[in-house]
Amino acid sequence: MLLSFHYIDYQIVPLPYRSFYPHLTRRRLSTHSLSSKFYRKSPLALFSSSSAAVSTGDVVSHSPEEAKENDLDFLSDKETESFNFEGSFDFTELKRFESPAVEVKELEELPEQWRRSKLAWLCKELPAHRSGTFTRVLNAQRKWIRQDDCTYIAVHCMRIRENEAAFRVYKWMKQQHWFQFDFALATKLADYIGKERKYQKCREIFDHIINQGLVPNESTFHILIVAYLSSSASNCLEEACSIYNQMIHLGNYKPRLSLHNSLFRALVSKTGSTCKHYLKQAEFILHNLTTCGLKIHNDIYGGLIWLHSYQDVIDKERIELLRAELKSVGIEESAEVLVSVLRACAKEGDLAEAERTWTKLLSSNNKPPSQAFLYLMEAYSKVGNAMKSLEIFRGMQDQGTSSVISYYKIIKVFCKAQDTELAESLMTEFINSGLKPLMESFIDMMSMYASLSLHDAVESTFFRCLENCCPNQIIYNIYLDSLVQTDKIDRAEEIFNQTHADEAIGVNAKSCNAILRGYLTCGNYAKAEKIYEFMCEKKYEIESSLMEKLEYFLRLREEEVKKSISLKLSIEQREILTGLLLGGLRVKLDEEKTNYAVHFVFRENSKIHSFLRRHIYNQFHEWLACKLLVGENDDNVPYNYTTIPHSHFNFYADQFWPQGQPVIPKLVHRWLTPRVLAYWYMYGGYRTSSGDILLKLRFREEDVLRVVKTFKTKSMNCLVKRKGTVFWLGFLGRDAMEFWKLTEPFVLADLKEALEAGIESQNGSLGIKNLSFSSNSDTDGNSSDYSDDENSHNLV
Repeated sequence: MLLSFHYIDYQIVPLPYRSFYPHLTRRRLSTHSLSSKFYRKSPLALFSSSSAAVSTGDVVSHSPEEAKENDLDFLSDKETESFNFEGSFDFTELKRFESPAVEVKELEELPEQWRRSKLAWLCKELPAHRSGTFTRVLNAQRKWIRQDDCTYIAVHCMRIRENEAAFRVYKWMKQQHWFQFDFALATKLADYIGKERKYQKCREIFDHIINQGLVPNESTFHILIVAYLSSSASNCLEEACSIYNQMIHLGNYKPRLSLHNSLFRALVSKTGSTCKHYLKQAEFILHNLTTCGLKIHNDIYGGLIWLHSYQDVIDKERIELLRAELKSVGIEESAEVLVSVLRACAKEGDLAEAERTWTKLLSSNNKPPSQAFLYLMEAYSKVGNAMKSLEIFRGMQDQGTSSVISYYKIIKVFCKAQDTELAESLMTEFINSGLKPLMESFIDMMSMYASLSLHDAVESTFFRCLENCCPNQIIYNIYLDSLVQTDKIDRAEEIFNQTHADEAIGVNAKSCNAILRGYLTCGNYAKAEKIYEFMCEKKYEIESSLMEKLEYFLRLREEEVKKSISLKLSIEQREILTGLLLGGLRVKLDEEKTNYAVHFVFRENSKIHSFLRRHIYNQFHEWLACKLLVGENDDNVPYNYTTIPHSHFNFYADQFWPQGQPVIPKLVHRWLTPRVLAYWYMYGGYRTSSGDILLKLRFREEDVLRVVKTFKTKSMNCLVKRKGTVFWLGFLGRDAMEFWKLTEPFVLADLKEALEAGIESQNGSLGIKNLSFSSNSDTDGNSSDYSDDENSHNLV
């Protein structure tokens, strides 16, 4: 008989049997027709598997400008202010969803005894194994197992609550040539996995359904959204919003009230201004609640007003409309709503509405929240009544609710009003109170003095800041700009160098423009040119007024560029080339047979060469014949590339490849620097399984002996082994450690672990096997790179 797998009661229900095998007619025996549970959409490309194409509910991305917080946002974040919900706010529930039935066959219905035995064994064996063994066991059954067998195993695993095993079976099925998509099985598995809050696996099945051109079941949408909301991982809220939008627009479903409410609560549960980007999504949820005729909780209106109050541009009409809707349903405005209105009034400078809201807040709450005091202070400050703000601040102190944030706000108010006497008095009071941190107020004080050209006060406040807290880049920039304005260039240069050397502070475009202005003003053009070059290197934007003064330097730079049209190899590039040529790099003559080019070749099966090819590409980028756009992905870098033919490479061709034959230069003893040896090791060397170091040489015997002699003069002993046309220089034991100590500073950071001498490899040698330097026999093994037929020899 067939088994119909129902979602509601999590049981396998026997139903009359019609047929089991796919080539025979199958009758779906679920209570609802399968064809009525999904819809085909065309074209499929209109719908992304990761997000819905819905403008109304899109989650707004965070641009750098939007990420900057204004004053009020900063205050709210410091207070970790978030919207408070009533306890009656609905949560999601996952009960009583209709979903298609999965049809499988009882074991006793199978005609073959061997098939029944194997399926029973797999059902018992697979859940006990981990991923690797799990896959190997299934792979061993490929000769006989088919989709109906795997479906039975997956259903059995879900029945015994081994949903992870069921998912692995389903994932393995998809990779087989006989696989045919089963909507009912995919839906059931996605629902079971999602109920365990494994949103990544549930999303994988969800996307598979979408890619088949089908619409997932309502239960799958609902459960996946809940799984995302239950996770605190980054981007999970955005993904939940995306699935919610797809559920409405792609699936044409009407989510339950609890799902609307839970998603809205997650949107508004963010603290401070981080939630303001979810306003469109929150408005979309309210729109869906209204169009579906569902009950709208009063916290929905309050949360929307809260979101609107955090926007950079306040929509006063929308806030008033939401307040009117609250009033129309007979709901009193809560303290959260009134504080949100105060926040909006403070941003807009609407003092009349702020006072009315404050009065209403006092009548409903004897002790208003501290944020309400701050927003009222801001509202009075916007209309220029700083003294009234001070009165509010003193009222906070009388109630015992003053804090660091309140001092920040009142000092900022008087700094903007440029009332130096009261600002200084409040700053002294702030320092004496013992509250910290003080940095924000020191920035406001120094900015006020700088705008009033009180440069002595700027300097004294800077040193006062040094005594009380650890200054940041903003403080240093204000002081640096003040020094430049007072023509104290030497002191400004000292401060600039100090910040540049201190990684905790550093320099930016503002500080560079300040010191550049100082050098140009005092006529120190040489230092101005260095700062200009530094800014070009860092891609800092130069102020337009300074660019006019830099025209003289730009003309000089153009002339220098014209004089140095021909490229030149740097010392580092020369040493790299020497090391690579010793390791087997080749040069080739151009078609005109006038200049040579370097042909870089890297092995694709070598992890070390995979890292090295990108590094060499960057080192010789300006010399390459074909330049590619290389991003963060190493796959863009080819394993073979060639430089342009150039006369600079003729020298290396004459030294290492005279008459087309590889030769070791007679002056090689002068060129074996630590960097040369490091690149030779990375390109043509290996570390054995015992931690010894081998270097490869494809040169004549007398050339190899010349290199060995050079190493001995440098107090470095090595042994030589010949394998056909290849010679291997072996640094063993202590000699390997000395070689590594010499070259380690020039080995790429990503390769140090793989090449460090004295470290025994767990996976054998890195590229060469069974090469022994302790035996004189010729049966030590073959090179992994070369299999020459010539006899092997040991050289003394």
